[in-house]
Amino acid sequence: MSSRVEEPPVTLSSVNLQKAASLKRSRRLKQNIPLFIMLIPVIAYYVLFKYWPMGGLVIAFKDYNFADGILQSPWVGLKYFKLLFSSSNTLEIIWNTFWLSFLTLVFGFPIPIFLAVLLNEVRKSWFKKWVQTIIYLPHFFSWVIVSGIVLSLFATDYGSINKVLKLFNIEPITFLYESKSWISIFIGSGVWKEMGFSTIIYLAALTTIDPSLYESACMDGATKWRQMWHVTLPGIRHTIILLLILAMGKVMEVGFDQVYNLQNAAVADVSEVISTYIYKIGLGSSQFSLTTAMGLFESIISCSLVLIANRIAKKFDQALF
Repeated sequence: MSSRVEEPPVTLSSVNLQKAASLKRSRRLKQNIPLFIMLIPVIAYYVLFKYWPMGGLVIAFKDYNFADGILQSPWVGLKYFKLLFSSSNTLEIIWNTFWLSFLTLVFGFPIPIFLAVLLNEVRKSWFKKWVQTIIYLPHFFSWVIVSGIVLSLFATDYGSINKVLKLFNIEPITFLYESKSWISIFIGSGVWKEMGFSTIIYLAALTTIDPSLYESACMDGATKWRQMWHVTLPGIRHTIILLLILAMGKVMEVGFDQVYNLQNAAVADVSEVISTYIYKIGLGSSQFSLTTAMGLFESIISCSLVLIANRIAKKFDQALF
């Protein structure tokens, strides 16, 4: 004898609730139509300039030429990947990219946090705004301008620093033509240019901390440094981890503008990175398949680093996704 599960009867109240929910959804949809319209250009931008160009990655597996185009060029499999990694020059370029990015992350990531925490303790609003403007302003400078400032400071013949050294009868120092000093200038100029932008983000995160936590810590006898360590930093921990995960995705991406404007032949052994290699070999020598293979390798490593960083953050309940 088969058993039959009786369905609950459909009452008038449940029908009314369904109609009310449907009307609420349609009303919310109509209210958000202007927002959807505003979102269309953003979606179009990402589709046209971010996702559509991904189809060109097949060039890495083809012997690409202009005559046949992307679709008709012959397939060559992993030929260009083997050619890429059979060259000792390639390994040096990958190492330079990783090393410069790693140093930028180590020295550039903590400084905005430190600045934001210190500025948060400033009580004079005019001084706080003045400092924010000063440190945020370089973010809007192009690397052409920043490199000009660097050259005017560190150039051997006309640099301001060497002119000062000359007053004390000290021989000019070739800052931009020695590997160690060039790396220091590269890291320093990058940190100086971008630290203000991250500082603003951390300052915005600091505004979400409940002021009563500081009052409680003060009543318990905590000093300012203790309040920073036990209240301020934990309060922006999620923002720190979020920006760290995003920064990990750029470990293999050294900005082309910065390197290209600061590098020279004397420091090519430490300044030649993936972005300049793609520019010189891909566009300069028209070896598009080879440089596409390099770009694909760079993207895979960057994506892997983001996933690893997010996986580690998930263990502390601070994952991005």
